[in-house]
Amino acid sequence: MFSFLKKWAGFVRFSHTVFALPFALAAMLVAARDNHGWPGWRVFLLILAAMVCARTCAMAFNRIADRKFDALNPRTASRHLPTGQISLAGAGLLCTLSATGLMAASWLLNPTCFALSPVAIVVVCFYSLTKRFTDFTHVFLGVALALAPIGAWLAVTGSFDFWPAPCAQDHSPLRHSFLLPLLLAAAVVLWLIGFDIIYALQDYEFDRAHGLHSLVVRWGPKNALAAAFLAHLFMWGVLAAFGLLAGFRIAYAGGLILILACLVVEHWVARRRSLDWVNTAFFRLNALISFVFLAVTAGEVIFRGFRFTW
Repeated sequence: MFSFLKKWAGFVRFSHTVFALPFALAAMLVAARDNHGWPGWRVFLLILAAMVCARTCAMAFNRIADRKFDALNPRTASRHLPTGQISLAGAGLLCTLSATGLMAASWLLNPTCFALSPVAIVVVCFYSLTKRFTDFTHVFLGVALALAPIGAWLAVTGSFDFWPAPCAQDHSPLRHSFLLPLLLAAAVVLWLIGFDIIYALQDYEFDRAHGLHSLVVRWGPKNALAAAFLAHLFMWGVLAAFGLLAGFRIAYAGGLILILACLVVEHWVARRRSLDWVNTAFFRLNALISFVFLAVTAGEVIFRGFRFTW
C-alpha cells in the first residue's frame, strides 16, 4: 500500500502542493478575520480537499498532455507514463476523479464555489497546453495557482463581496479587505512567473529543438533570469502592500525580510545553471517562502484576535 501511494504521489508531484496551499490558508485566515469569526474545521478541511483535488487534476492532465515530450526529453524520460509505471487510462481516471472531488468539495462549501468549480478545472488544466503556442506559459501557470487564495476567500465569505460590514470594535471607517484577495492573487502570479522561468532553464535546449515555447526560449537564459528577478521583486512589493492594508506589523515585517533573503539566494543559486541547484532553488526555497508567509500571516491574525489595526 505504501509503494502504491508513493507511486501515485510521485506521479502528480504531491509534495509540490506546498507552493499554493499556504497562500490559500492565509487567505482563509484573513477572510475569516474580516468576517469576525474562525472558519471552522469543516471549511478548513473542505478547502484542503479542494486544493489537493485541483492540483492533482492539473498535474495528471499535465502528465497526459506532455507524455510524448516527456518520453523524448532525457530529464523526464523516466517519468511514470513514458516508462509504463502508470497507464494512460489510470492517469485519465485520476484526473477525472480529482476534478469530481473538487466539484464535490465546492458544492459542500457554498453555491458560489460550486458554480465556479468548472471554470477552475478548465483554468488549471489549460496551462499544460500553453507551451505549444505562447511564450508566456509562465503567466498562465501563475493565474492557475492564483485561484487558490481567491477560492479560499470565496469558501469563507461565499460571495464576491470583499467589503465586510463595519465592526463595532473597529474605530476606523476605512476598509481595505476587497483588495486583499486580489493582492494575494497578484503576488502568486508574479511568484510563479519568477520561479517557473527558473525551472524552465533546465529544458532550454530541448524546448528550442522541439518548438516548445517559454520566455527562456524567447529571450535566452540571461534575459529570462533578469525578468524572473524583476517579477520576484514586484511580488515582494505586493506582499508588502498586502501586509500594510491588512494591518500587520512586526512579525509580518520580519517574514518579509526572510522572504526577500530567500528570493535573493534563489536567484544567486539559479544563475549557476547546474542540475544540482533545482531542488534548492525551485523546491526548498520556494516552499520556505510559502510557509514563512503562512506562519507570519497566521501569527498576525491569531494574536491580534481578528481585529483590524489599520
